[in-house]
Amino acid sequence: MAQITVYGIPNCDTVKRARAWLDGQGLAYEFHDFKKAGVPVSGLERWLAAAGWEALLNRKGTTWRRLDEAQRGAVRDAASARALMLAQPSVIKRPVLQWSDGAISVGFDAADWARRVKR
Repeated sequence: MAQITVYGIPNCDTVKRARAWLDGQGLAYEFHDFKKAGVPVSGLERWLAAAGWEALLNRKGTTWRRLDEAQRGAVRDAASARALMLAQPSVIKRPVLQWSDGAISVGFDAADWARRVKR
């Protein structure tokens, strides 16, 4: 059986909460650190296809706010969002979770995750 993979940055508060929730449920998972291992290109393609670039792009985060207006304005479709996400992984909403069945979740939602686990 494939295992759960959590993609993110270890010092992100939302990633910390998500990992604590998984630990509390006794669920095994692998953690993929964007800072150390980068963004897997094939993974990003799956995430974009599953969730859409709008859901994957974190417009509320510090990285997005630090971009100049021209950089933010240049993100207008999946291709431009993909390029930014590869160049600046911190602009990806976290965590991205690939469930053992291949499904993708973006962000941490304990209620949604609990429903997925009980299936």
